Amino acid sequence: MTSRDRFELVLLGAIWGASFLFMRIAVPELGAVVLIELRMVIAAVFLVAILAWRGQLGALRGRALSFTLLGIVNTALPFILFAFATGKLTAGFAAVINATVPLFGAVFAFACLRERLAKAKVLGLLVGFAGVVVLVSGKLELPDDRLAIGAGLAAALSYGIAAHYSKKAFGGVPPLVVSAGSLVAASVVTAPFCVFTWPAEAPSLTSLGCALALGVVCTGAAYLLYFRSIARIGPMRAMTVTYLIPVFAIVWGGVFLGEGFTWPMGVGACVILVGTTLVARGGAAAKR
Repeated sequence: MTSRDRFELVLLGAIWGASFLFMRIAVPELGAVVLIELRMVIAAVFLVAILAWRGQLGALRGRALSFTLLGIVNTALPFILFAFATGKLTAGFAAVINATVPLFGAVFAFACLRERLAKAKVLGLLVGFAGVVVLVSGKLELPDDRLAIGAGLAAALSYGIAAHYSKKAFGGVPPLVVSAGSLVAASVVTAPFCVFTWPAEAPSLTSLGCALALGVVCTGAAYLLYFRSIARIGPMRAMTVTYLIPVFAIVWGGVFLGEGFTWPMGVGACVILVGTTLVARGGAAAKR
């Protein structure tokens, strides 16, 4: 990776770490589905406007199915699941769960893409999932917590699948086109569900501001960085941005929401990050 690649991954980690803070603030008023629909629509409008300004709208044609599949597994589904999870968990805790994305990405590559895992990667998976056990050990007593943790892990799995699908389905396609197309598709797919979950009372300006920040910064701008990273350094290395997200989410949550930090959370985060590091650096995958 070049210095520019590393800088963009750090920047992306800071931005996506803040997304857990914004969701934590806005979900109680807007609900998970409506907040995410606003986030996706704002981001889609932002990116489509850039495409139109560049005269590249024609690049969106002919890929409706691929955009829809990517929009579901990389955007609509994980966004909603994590928004739901942050309604029950702290921003930092949810972000630590997000750090399991490379682990699920490696499992998916092995199970479905016929990639053989090197011994270091197998060790990384075992260590990483042991970290998950440590992380959730003190949070499984309440049904709501169990449901939130399950939603977060399902979202991480969805992200892991999406990174590989994006690389295979959109190789050579500009990141701006991939981002805009998948967000438009995700917005359309999710829109009907807002009818049943629209908030009864008008949301505050704070919640709407969080939705705007999520749309423009944490989705529109962040997707450009993420898909460009996938194209430049590959999906497994791009997914290592999840190492950084928990750090920033814990900092943002502590500074702006006064969220606490527990020992199981710290130990679990460290073990998960060790596991994901082994997975990312465990050698090139081979076909089996």
